Amino acid sequence: MRHSISLVACAILLPLLAAGTPAPKSAKEALQPFNNLIGSWRCTGTPVGTREEQQKNFWTETLAIEWQFKGKDAWLKFDFDKGKHFTKGELRYRPATNDYELKLQTPKKETLAYAGAMDNKTLTMERTEGDKIHRLVFSLLHANRFLYRFETRPADKTLVTKHWSVGATKEGESFAVGEGGPECIVSGGKGTIAVAYQGKTYYVCCSGCRSEFNESPQKYIDEYNAKKAKKAK
Repeated sequence: MRHSISLVACAILLPLLAAGTPAPKSAKEALQPFNNLIGSWRCTGTPVGTREEQQKNFWTETLAIEWQFKGKDAWLKFDFDKGKHFTKGELRYRPATNDYELKLQTPKKETLAYAGAMDNKTLTMERTEGDKIHRLVFSLLHANRFLYRFETRPADKTLVTKHWSVGATKEGESFAVGEGGPECIVSGGKGTIAVAYQGKTYYVCCSGCRSEFNESPQKYIDEYNAKKAKKAK
């Protein structure tokens, strides 16, 4: 197949966007269900086929995901190291349709745009190519593990053909690690990087959030304190 795919995405889980729920107030709020994706992932992909074919043709790569900000906009950036099918990508919220768009770049510098929504911890993203629907399905299993698969179907039929799947495990963390620890002062995710302001230490989850905090530290401190005060009521 001409456009295989290898990517993305990840484990987490707060209540997710669903039909009938109010639209998020911002892109950052809409993307918070994916906070557990932030970090570096070890990925192993296998094609559909016999056990021998899978053992012969499997591949490995790493995927790094972090927050990006520009004014009031926010999105998640994907960077692949030794990626078989992709070199980079972006996951964004689409307010007009209350769903998500995932744009991926291939090693040939083609840009592939998928769109879809979350349902019961499964993110299904589709794009049309010719008379076929190309689909990426992400199963969010755990804060440190997710699976995704690539499949196709004729545009006028429902029967799908699975082509390959990828298992991703977060680097540097045990599978059984708990959900505790400091909170990222910018995104609300898991804080892993210490930052300081006026003699106090706070935490962020990635270099994107660190840059955003350093741009406007008092803004995020005020928002964080207001959120804590609201929870205490």
